[in-house]
Amino acid sequence: MRSLPARLFTLLSVVLAVFTATSLGGCGATPDTAGSEGDTPQLTSGEGEEGLGDNGDDGEPDGALTAADDDAPIGTATQALTVNGKMRTTANVNLRKGAGTSFSVLAVIPSGTVVTLLDTTPKSGFLNIQFNGTSGWSSATYLTEVAGSTGPDTGGGSTGGSVDVDIDGAPSADNAIARAKKAVGFSYYWGGGAWTAAGVSSSTKGSCSGSCPSCSHSGKYGADCSGLVAKAWQFGPKALETNSHPYSTVSFNSDSSGKWSTVSRASLRKGDALVYNKNGAGHIVVYEKGDGWGTPTVIECRGCSYGCVYNARSFTSNYHGIRRSGF
Repeated sequence: MRSLPARLFTLLSVVLAVFTATSLGGCGATPDTAGSEGDTPQLTSGEGEEGLGDNGDDGEPDGALTAADDDAPIGTATQALTVNGKMRTTANVNLRKGAGTSFSVLAVIPSGTVVTLLDTTPKSGFLNIQFNGTSGWSSATYLTEVAGSTGPDTGGGSTGGSVDVDIDGAPSADNAIARAKKAVGFSYYWGGGAWTAAGVSSSTKGSCSGSCPSCSHSGKYGADCSGLVAKAWQFGPKALETNSHPYSTVSFNSDSSGKWSTVSRASLRKGDALVYNKNGAGHIVVYEKGDGWGTPTVIECRGCSYGCVYNARSFTSNYHGIRRSGF
């Protein structure tokens, strides 16, 4: 019969062996899957509304990016491509920081958007492109070249619904989208609402620094979120180049007789808006298309670090739809 010390030593050895196997995972350990495509990336909190009674950045998280297409097999880019040529997305597609699904998502590019090709050589099935003034990588599977098109990207996004629309014409859904898209690429301008009919250029885009409302803006043009919607909907001076800011999200958050009224997010139509205002913070965007409760495509002046952009993203349940009278 073994002595008590011997038995204690044997028991301690067994416990130590079990602890070691559990800690190290053993042969049956589940591999670490962090960073896999199944993990939905999170957007950082957006910067929000501006001026006229609003104080502070948009405290609402933008929500998770809905998974977009980008799982391209290697070697799918077989087109004869041109540097600085235009390409169109054939589905909502992720713009990633690098060439692969393990890289973070910078934005979700809406289907039908025109982007600029920066390099004709695909890498792991991805192409280096520019969208909304941001360079990144998207799956070549969901990009097709627009024949005969070259030149720098102005961030203009999709041409759907905005071709041959007179931006100085009477207010309409198509007119509002066309006017709003002219703002894409301009800087975020707290309390501002002005951009050019010719679209953005390096000399007109302006710049924003800091965290609004304690932010600074340089340049003549740019807009904040409510300045964008008011100008797109033709409230205030009609001319895009004339700076105006007649309403804030406090105004847009409640119905206004003869101007705008609440609509269901499930029945949003082109030219509508999504808005929220709560506890002194708020945000508003121009809706173009897509599921209002999913990942709609919108135009928005999103914050100092974003500027005015065209993108597809989700919104929290605090947002509700509004429609301009006459739309």
